[in-house]
Amino acid sequence: MSDRGAAPIDAVLFDYGQVLSGPPDSAAWERMRAITRLSEDALHPAYWAFRHEYDRGALTARAYWREVAGHAGVAFDAEQIAALLDADVDLWTQLNLPMVEWAARLQGAGMRTGILSNIGDAIAEGIRGRLPWLAGFDHCTWSHALGMAKPEPAIYLAAAQALNAQPARILFIDDIEKNIAAARAVGMRAIHYTDYAGFERAMREQGFGPLLDLGLN
Repeated sequence: MSDRGAAPIDAVLFDYGQVLSGPPDSAAWERMRAITRLSEDALHPAYWAFRHEYDRGALTARAYWREVAGHAGVAFDAEQIAALLDADVDLWTQLNLPMVEWAARLQGAGMRTGILSNIGDAIAEGIRGRLPWLAGFDHCTWSHALGMAKPEPAIYLAAAQALNAQPARILFIDDIEKNIAAARAVGMRAIHYTDYAGFERAMREQGFGPLLDLGLN
């Protein structure tokens, strides 16, 4: 499939987790297990069971961790929750440097850039505090702040409006196929990110090679 001949791209919209960041940090996950004193079989399903509601802002960070504890049949005290909040930020702050560097090149060349991320309140606050380069994006759409999350169509339209760009002139990049499908349904062009080599190949196959090379000497 090629987008050659389509409207030009005015803005590039990035997912954060596993696009600009790398995979979850294994050391941070092991620290969570130590803090919770839970096995992998107990922590993993509990961690993900309420994540979408946390991302949508239906749960605050502390309420989310209380739900995780209840799912696993335990209780966390205030000290444990504070440590878990810190470890959860660590989990998602290993960087995918090729994508971070490409975003910086786009920004240096004058291309509008944004982030559209499903993310809870404490993680959004934590990554903003640790990653000052996020300020280089024209707009960051954090799901918890809007009370909605991908793949809800309205969140894509909100991100487009914030970037002052028509959906058809936005290139969206995400690692989850259903989020890509939802972006295309509202008119965006989109690339499903799996790894950088596959991303680069897909960009060139779909006619976005000049965008990929923007800012290179």
